[in-house]
Amino acid sequence: MTLLVVAEHDHQTFKPSLLQVLTAAQAIGGDIHVLVAGNGVEAVARAVSALPGVAVVKLAQGSHLEEGNAENLAALVKMLAPGYTHVLAAASASGKNWMPRLAALLDVALIADIVRVESADTFTRPIYAGSVWATYRSTEAIKLITVRSTAFDALSAGEGQAPLEPVEAGKDENLSRRVSLALTASTRPELESARVVVSGGRGLGSAERFHALLEPLADKLNAALGASRAAVDLGYVSNDYQVGQTGKVVAPELYIAVGISGAIQHLAGMKSSRVIVAINKDPDAPIFAVADYGLVGDLNELVPALTAALPAA
Repeated sequence: MTLLVVAEHDHQTFKPSLLQVLTAAQAIGGDIHVLVAGNGVEAVARAVSALPGVAVVKLAQGSHLEEGNAENLAALVKMLAPGYTHVLAAASASGKNWMPRLAALLDVALIADIVRVESADTFTRPIYAGSVWATYRSTEAIKLITVRSTAFDALSAGEGQAPLEPVEAGKDENLSRRVSLALTASTRPELESARVVVSGGRGLGSAERFHALLEPLADKLNAALGASRAAVDLGYVSNDYQVGQTGKVVAPELYIAVGISGAIQHLAGMKSSRVIVAINKDPDAPIFAVADYGLVGDLNELVPALTAALPAA
């Protein structure tokens, strides 16, 4: 078996999710090739080539690949796919964008958002907002898989020396263009890969209280900030912060939920966290059913007290 892993990157470094996707690829077995596609991405390809377990790095470069358009990336991977038994990518916004298009082009089923590898042809993924896990066995000649990165450990450190192999970049499908790109600048850890996440919900009452109460706590814990869908819909923060079924899926070592009731939509995005702490005034809030530790009381008193008790970062 030979597997192709498609690396997600920002044209300077690869995204941390690649390390988890490679762990999933190693669980499947076989030779692992990694595709780095973009424009001026030699440095990314060299960094990937140093990862353990990578046999070959495929380097595709062209101006039409710079924006990461789904149409162009799917067409490129379609050209390469016949040489592989599996094609894997992270179940990120990017992977969810181009992988279904690739599945349609190849006329094969997509196995999305896997959380466990049972064997080379059998995989487990969540359904019904994570309430049930379903196990699928695929008979497709080429298995297309997106990986929930938070379900796998990052690839262990090591030294690799995979060769770089330039490949044809294909043509511009000319079906879409990126008009603008707005990036949220933050010194905090990235939400999906953070070791600690502090999230706020409707119970905080306003955007001002959201930031005033949670930011000092997140600063002391060097944590990422998250939010429930209700908090996002009320305008407390942008949807970049949303954790849940329609937001980001996280599984940090510590997840602190403040003023979050625990709707199933939110639980689907965070209940795999190693330790969950819930702070809510309602003792019957559903969040306490999944919490390892619960504090019932006024968050306006409990959160500042917790922040003050923590040592400075």
